[in-house]
Amino acid sequence: MAFLQNELRQLTLPQRPADRTDAIRMLLTHEYGVIPPIPCTAEARILSEDQEFCAGKATLRTVEMTLTLPGGSFSFPMYHTVPKGREQYPLFVLANFTADVPDKYFPVEEICDRGYGVLSMGYNDVSQDAADDYSQGLGKLLRQEAVKGGVPAEQLPGKIAIWAWTLSRIMDWALTQPGVSAEHTAVIGHSRLGKTALLAGMLDERFACVISNASGCSGAAITRGKTGEHVSHITEKFPYWFCDSYRQYADKEDAMPFEQDWLLSTIAPRLLCVSSAEDDLWAGPAHEFLGCVAASPAWEALGLSGLITPDRYPLPGEAWQEGSIGYHIRRGSHYLSREDWNRFMDFLDRKGWQ
Repeated sequence: MAFLQNELRQLTLPQRPADRTDAIRMLLTHEYGVIPPIPCTAEARILSEDQEFCAGKATLRTVEMTLTLPGGSFSFPMYHTVPKGREQYPLFVLANFTADVPDKYFPVEEICDRGYGVLSMGYNDVSQDAADDYSQGLGKLLRQEAVKGGVPAEQLPGKIAIWAWTLSRIMDWALTQPGVSAEHTAVIGHSRLGKTALLAGMLDERFACVISNASGCSGAAITRGKTGEHVSHITEKFPYWFCDSYRQYADKEDAMPFEQDWLLSTIAPRLLCVSSAEDDLWAGPAHEFLGCVAASPAWEALGLSGLITPDRYPLPGEAWQEGSIGYHIRRGSHYLSREDWNRFMDFLDRKGWQ
């Protein structure tokens, strides 16, 4: 691996802490924001059930989830698609851009045809993807509890942390459902929601696999030296995704005491799958791949294989899935495609999920 290791050396990455909890603390306080442990009860109510979904091959349930925190309650819909004819099935917990089932990023029939279920949420139903003053909704409830817990103002959670926290509450309910087990449940997202899936996987070890599609800057991609989007761009356009502390690294990325391979490494020893697209230069496919290479020693230190790869960058159309880290790059642009979904399911099938 002389070539790829040399590529990493040229980036002068900060040394990852030996203690996983130190890496988590650094990423939360400097990038995503802190949500302390908060008492929360959850109640779910099935609003509708379509037994003839996907030509009768699946059942689609619309479920209203109500979360009750010390400061009040918040409700949002989620959508549970269950393939028929299976006593047990692997499950994707999906953070999606819309509530539609299916939608352009969510080919639900193809997923169910391969024996997988999906529990999805539309992220704007949880917290709007826009700047606000957190005077209402779930953001208000979580941030006021963070303040009560002593979290400094500059470390209060941004939207990515709020969406990620909600995915864990969805997981709470998922594990009460017949046929679902944590051992065969993956959290998945695309783009900003790929960042969200990675953060949810870092914080909630019940997810047996974490899947990041085109998560780019502040997701799977190494920040130092990458093409396309940088901290200055993302914190100028989307400052509300992160805690305020992250802005200090705009145009000062070499001063960051952490890197994104730290985020990936916290998934070990569980499964991780990262994907890129050839023309998605804003996300930086080469640095998404290097993030996997840099994180791989976290699995190796536990006696597992991380990313098993030739000593070179991957070519479009290649998928490397032998290790605990799967990676593929496809032709095309920034998108969560049927090809991506099939690659993810191929990876999980190889790991015995079917």
